[in-house]
Amino acid sequence: MILQIETSTQICSVSLSDKGEPIALRQLEGSNVHASRLTVLISELMAEGGFSFHQLDAVAVSMGPGSYTGLRIGVSTSKGLCYALDLPLVAVPTLESMAAGFKIGYTGQIDAKTLLLPMIDARRMEVYMAVFNDQLESVQETTATIVDDNTFKAMAETNKLLLFGDGADKFEQLFRAAVNMQVFPDFKTSASHMNELAYKRFQARQFENLAYFEPYYLKDFVPTTPKR
Repeated sequence: MILQIETSTQICSVSLSDKGEPIALRQLEGSNVHASRLTVLISELMAEGGFSFHQLDAVAVSMGPGSYTGLRIGVSTSKGLCYALDLPLVAVPTLESMAAGFKIGYTGQIDAKTLLLPMIDARRMEVYMAVFNDQLESVQETTATIVDDNTFKAMAETNKLLLFGDGADKFEQLFRAAVNMQVFPDFKTSASHMNELAYKRFQARQFENLAYFEPYYLKDFVPTTPKR
């Protein structure tokens, strides 16, 4: 059984899976909830199912990119559990997890000409994004991309583009009339999207070094000054 932790966006999500199949899920959404609620959600998840932490085989964490603070909290909590319980840590790329979750939830929208574009808000007009085909194979590696109305024009000439995640949501109006492009504003990140990906990495023994593993931030942290 694998405990999965997703904190890359404003959604704080934890889940349990067994051999890639879902068992239980707890999550909430809000700004600055991860630090105060993550360990509570984990405890509730385990207690509600009557599970013991000693039944866990591994901990999987969404490794980024995403919110600097959210990723730091998720990874530090995951590493702490692994140290305390002597468990291996599995790291799952956040955008790949999003693509896997989207494919499960929106199967009817996907065909051989479809490209999946998971996006995470990187502030202003920038997003963290990657591109996957209908088989979840990588077409474009993770990048920080400044988006305008021409960003995906060439790609959309020969493919149907499906954009999702909180990075895509802010461009819904921009791409509403675009040809071969659709934004899915109702898509939400979830720890349950890691089910199969985490299990495959667990089977392959793709474990992280607890002493040295860090989130994949992609960009350096830039602190902001609160408005008075």
